[in-house]
Amino acid sequence: MRPWLGWAIKLSLVGLVVFAVFAVYLDAVVQEKFSGKRWTVPAKVYARPLELFVGQKLAKDDFLKELDALGYRRENALSGPGGVSVAGNNIELHSRGFQFYESTEPSQRVRVRFSGDYVAGLSQASGANLAVARLEPLMIGGLYPAHQEDRLLIKLEQVPPYLIETLVAIEDREFFNHFGVSPKGIARAVWVNATAGQLRQGGSTLTQQLVKNFFLTNERTLSRKATEAMMAVLLELHYDKQDILEAYLNEVFLGQDGQRAVHGFGLASQYFFSQPLSELKLDQVALLVGMVKGPTFFNPRRNPERALARRNLVLDVLAEQGVASLAHVTAAKQKPLGITRRGSLADSSFPAFMDLVKRQLREDYQEQDLTEEGLRIFTSFDPILQLKAESALADSLKRLSGRKGVDQVEAGMVVTSPESGEIQAVVGSRQPRFAGFNRALDAVRPIGSLIKPAIYLTALERPSQYTLTSLLEDQPFSIKGQDGQVWSPQNFDRKAHGTIYLYQGLVNSYNLSTAKLGLEVGVPQVLKTLNRLGVEHEWPAYPSMLLGAGALSPMGVATMYQTMANGGFSTPLRSIRNVLTAEGEPLKRYPFQIQQRFDAGAVYLLQHAMQRSMTEGTGRSVYSQLPRSLALAGKTGTSNDSRDSWFAGFSQDVLAVVWLGRDDNGPTPLTGATGALQVWADFMRKADPLPLDMPMPENVVQAWIDSSSGQGTDPSCPNAVQVPYIRGSQPVAGPACGIQAPVDEVMDWMRGWLD
Repeated sequence: MRPWLGWAIKLSLVGLVVFAVFAVYLDAVVQEKFSGKRWTVPAKVYARPLELFVGQKLAKDDFLKELDALGYRRENALSGPGGVSVAGNNIELHSRGFQFYESTEPSQRVRVRFSGDYVAGLSQASGANLAVARLEPLMIGGLYPAHQEDRLLIKLEQVPPYLIETLVAIEDREFFNHFGVSPKGIARAVWVNATAGQLRQGGSTLTQQLVKNFFLTNERTLSRKATEAMMAVLLELHYDKQDILEAYLNEVFLGQDGQRAVHGFGLASQYFFSQPLSELKLDQVALLVGMVKGPTFFNPRRNPERALARRNLVLDVLAEQGVASLAHVTAAKQKPLGITRRGSLADSSFPAFMDLVKRQLREDYQEQDLTEEGLRIFTSFDPILQLKAESALADSLKRLSGRKGVDQVEAGMVVTSPESGEIQAVVGSRQPRFAGFNRALDAVRPIGSLIKPAIYLTALERPSQYTLTSLLEDQPFSIKGQDGQVWSPQNFDRKAHGTIYLYQGLVNSYNLSTAKLGLEVGVPQVLKTLNRLGVEHEWPAYPSMLLGAGALSPMGVATMYQTMANGGFSTPLRSIRNVLTAEGEPLKRYPFQIQQRFDAGAVYLLQHAMQRSMTEGTGRSVYSQLPRSLALAGKTGTSNDSRDSWFAGFSQDVLAVVWLGRDDNGPTPLTGATGALQVWADFMRKADPLPLDMPMPENVVQAWIDSSSGQGTDPSCPNAVQVPYIRGSQPVAGPACGIQAPVDEVMDWMRGWLD
């Protein structure tokens, strides 16, 4: 044997060994990753589901807006899930069905009839009445890993008609016949490239494309290509075509949403069409498949003409290969691209609320669980109220923009349900769709007169000492603090108002009488009341605290007012309802909690005073926008030099807190009444809430008093009015008509009661 031949044999054997070892290594890599958890999937966050029932207060236009946000298609005749038909006040839809925490809502055809702003009828397509129907919730965002990949995992049974056939026809016609690499495809690519004199066509199969995206990099070298081919063969050796197809459908890159990469047809369908993949039609399928060749080059939002040409080319191929009939292809080519105006998954959709959700989730979950395990987070977010809050803020600031300095004013807003404590909307900025400093949670500012209801509640819990018609002195005074500083409060109008009723101090937000009342009941006791209302700050017991020197965020104020709005029952604010695993298994529920913190009677009297504040006090301008029949309760707040404009108020079913101010803490041209209240009123006008209707507690009675004196009287007297009292604290009834009022202001105020 010649020496060189021996060396050649030895080198060949060594090469075979190396090749075998490398193949064994690649085989292990393929099986380990492909058989294990293939992807890190970010948590998905959902809004509350819209529940329909007869008698529900819901405007037809609001209902249609939510259906539009969910990607429902307007159709003359329903063609399947995700379709909606509108005829006057009657709406018929085919719901998609959804897996919730406690059960799965089936897909069904539902008919909804509206009368005014109420649901007047709810039935199945057969005509059978429905007690309740629940729509799928709107996905409002996700919690993404550092590499910013995102996908919605789908299974083959979820793909729409034509998708597999179109993908194979365009990307790999021999997919079901080759073993991972296609000699015919490689030969065709070599011939095309050789005759063209440049690289015009690749010979990669779908399996090779999956291997490149799943295991390798985009490096264009022979060694990488050889590795890709080997791994493709190994992948086909261990897994069937269906597994490979499903993985490809979930892995392929189809677009870029800001910093986040859109992977897979499931997510691309939502991103470009705002529809589930299963609902896509032939033209939509052709567009997405056509984009596989170059997601950036054929991006339909940036390059619509190029994308349209590519889609139609794909449709022509389908007709040539008999995948779709010529009639279907011709009809599909006549349709517009149908792309939504913007990506429904944009980072800045509802950043302030998403920020709140992330903070609450991190109390129970590690960051890795939130960004990799595909958790499904169900929240209390109400997209209808959120959009109305954003609109109210924008419209109000536009109206106020003529005032010098308003353009520098920022905003924070929180909307909750008084009964449940669920947070329904959060606005963190006057530009609510841009992520940044979340003023609703983090703008901690002096609350001014928003503290006053706590002072009056402290007093009203002592019915033997204080009632709504107790007399207070609204006169100047000074007090020296422990630090030697003299505190001399003043009213906003720089006037003293003499002897007034206790009511009047809160209704007109008088500082002098309120501060005196706070000193009488004790600053420490007022701070304890604040603590029971949900304020967790350890504020010092300084007299200045009585006029709102303490600072809270809008979320902190919402916590405080929640207990007042709910009849003295504390319901901790929450944004998350429950959490499911990626497989749909229940993981954690965040249940409704309630605790009675105050006597219902005392809170009833407080609400009565806060309602009068809206009809004749500092909040009366609200009824220039709202009907007087809408009973509301609330309080304005203005900090020193008008640096902070506050309003907090509630109806029966909506509580909202608004703050306006400058980030640099500079003065503004706005008081609570001229600034925050205007935003609040506009929001309430748009939200159209239910009027406040708190049942009278058993320990409260209505007593007849003389409107001029506040003394008990007979209902037949000319000036007799009814006032609520804690039982046993009411004046003794009697013919007390004609006694003079303490001051003229009191008489005028009480006469307003009769109007």
